[in-house]
Amino acid sequence: MREERRLWLFENRVLRRIFGHNREEVTGDWRKLHDEELNDLYSSPNIIRVTKLRRMCWVGYVARKRERRCVYGALVRKPERKRTLGRPRRRWDDNIKNDLQDLGCGRMGWIDLAQGRDRWRTLVNA
Repeated sequence: MREERRLWLFENRVLRRIFGHNREEVTGDWRKLHDEELNDLYSSPNIIRVTKLRRMCWVGYVARKRERRCVYGALVRKPERKRTLGRPRRRWDDNIKNDLQDLGCGRMGWIDLAQGRDRWRTLVNA
């Protein structure tokens, strides 16, 4: 959640830089654009939401293929070597679990959920 907020702040900072400040019509003072005004000017889909949507669609496809694809093994396999010191790197599996938790389905196994294509699509598009 913190990473998503940081990306959102970065995205808005870039948009403010592109569109610049706004001059008040009544007082003539310069002010920063509010988030809603930026979204109205930009009128493009949320980059973070689109990225999550595409990741979830792809993972559902791979989960339905199971062992017929070598990507499935890389997606669910646990690393065999010793991990380095410090915070563990995030794996695809961790990202999918976090995305499902944001949707309110954190306790369910995502591989079993993805087996039903229609149910997975409705969950992802929610």
